[in-house]
Amino acid sequence: MNENRTELATFGAGCFWGVEEEFRKLHGVISTKVGYLGGNKDNPSYEEICSDETGHAEVVEVTFDCEKINYEQLLNLFWNIHNPTQLNRQGVDIGTQYRSAIFYHSEEQKEIAVLSKNKLEKINKYLRPIVTEISQVKTFWEAEDYHQQYLTKRGLTSCHI
Repeated sequence: MNENRTELATFGAGCFWGVEEEFRKLHGVISTKVGYLGGNKDNPSYEEICSDETGHAEVVEVTFDCEKINYEQLLNLFWNIHNPTQLNRQGVDIGTQYRSAIFYHSEEQKEIAVLSKNKLEKINKYLRPIVTEISQVKTFWEAEDYHQQYLTKRGLTSCHI
């Protein structure tokens, strides 16, 4: 029997619509879900998230095949699709829901994420300090269906501001 070994990875990098689309493009990514994580309200709605009072980040949960892509490759994409030096915002989107965050599912993921962040800081990749939060996954709350693969459903490939 040839079963693929899969893992979960979860990232917050601003508005989840474009972030999800970028991860969906990667060879080895099996599926993605957008949702909310890191806050203090059970089963929040999008409207509640937008109030900036729940503490949740908009995130993408990525299921990936470890034989085709590794966690480091996912992190490389994460660092390159957003600005990890902006605190609680990405571009014109402002609020804690848009923060830069890596939510780890294992101690191994935590170690890899911390090393990755430290390496970028050491080589001064960015002009300002990296403010990306690295936290353990708690409860992932799946976003409403209309947010799932939002851009694909509309025939778009990216968000344009």
